[in-house]
Amino acid sequence: MNEIVREWIQKAEGDYHSALREYRARKFPNFDAAGFHAQQCIEKYLKAFLQLHQLPFQKTHDLLALQHLCSNVLPELEFYRDLLAYLSQFAIVYRYPGENATKEQAKKAIQALKQLRSFLREKLNLPKEEG
Repeated sequence: MNEIVREWIQKAEGDYHSALREYRARKFPNFDAAGFHAQQCIEKYLKAFLQLHQLPFQKTHDLLALQHLCSNVLPELEFYRDLLAYLSQFAIVYRYPGENATKEQAKKAIQALKQLRSFLREKLNLPKEEG
């Protein structure tokens, strides 16, 4: 695994822990941020996978577009399409005034995050869980 792939993974893990912290906060939980960091984590894991396989990608937050780029090498990612679509909305929808994620929406984002992260870590030959 090269250095850039490791960096994508480190950044993804930072977002993973940020998503969990924001969701679990007893004081001032930020459900918008929990969903945003969940989306960011999976985006970065997908980009790590693409980088590992030397597949080019553009700057995008669209998880379905990234899934499509992975499809020849990782066709089983199609089974997670609904989770990817759900998380994609957190890249933009809840970041601006007018929309706020609820606790239930953030919970669903965290559940999607955990499933996708586990799957992608396995495909990247990483340990099941990391600190």
